[in-house]
Amino acid sequence: MENAPAIHRGTQNHRREQSAQYGRDVRQLLPVALESVDPSIVYAGDARPRLADRPWLLLDMISSADGATHIDGTSGALGSEGDHTVFRAIRAVADVILVAAGTVRSENYRPVRATDDVRRTRVARGQTPVARLAILSRHLDFDFDADLFTSDTPPLLLTTDAAPASALRRAEAITEVVRFAGDRVDLAEAVRALGVRGADIVLAEGGPTLNGQLHDAGLIDELCLTLSPLLVGTDAARVIDGAALNVQRLSLDRALEEDGWLFLRYVRR
Repeated sequence: MENAPAIHRGTQNHRREQSAQYGRDVRQLLPVALESVDPSIVYAGDARPRLADRPWLLLDMISSADGATHIDGTSGALGSEGDHTVFRAIRAVADVILVAAGTVRSENYRPVRATDDVRRTRVARGQTPVARLAILSRHLDFDFDADLFTSDTPPLLLTTDAAPASALRRAEAITEVVRFAGDRVDLAEAVRALGVRGADIVLAEGGPTLNGQLHDAGLIDELCLTLSPLLVGTDAARVIDGAALNVQRLSLDRALEEDGWLFLRYVRR
């Protein structure tokens, strides 16, 4: 997971969380046609029941019409104004945002932000004011002086007993660290550990490799996929880059649209 490609929908969009309100309307195509909807209300109203032994896991990604998950290494060029709005709406419903260490470093992740309105809405739902970041890392190779770790709510770190002792000591001095046996983090155990710590909804923002690992472990309950009306024509990785054939049937729950971009919500069938 340390070497997972740092290509995911949050790459460009999470830097825009505090940007101004966008002007274009997002309309709903399915299940009922509506000329204008508020994504923050729509996504907040979705049913995401906690499973018996773990939280609900939501995967959020973007791809071009021909399946590319990035243009020249970043997903930002695939997005739109509506995509940014939907991204923020999805982040607002999560208890924990799960991401791989390689993505955190390459994309210079910052502390999770939320507007005052989002904070009030989350608290009224019984959630924390902002979602907590959880980082998967085998080696804990971070700049612990960066604002991501010196903020009021440093990220939770999911690592292994094989991590370097010096990095473990430094990490445990500033934040909560959950260790797993062996030299790799077992994703099913990691998601269950997030549930033990109060998470009912986990949002995965990892790249295609992490997505593939989550899929192979049977952990994806929901896929929120932005489909960009672009043909890219590269060898960019697909949304899920799994090691083996693993077919899972999904149901299309909703389709939104803005200026040609489609925002599709699939749930486990």
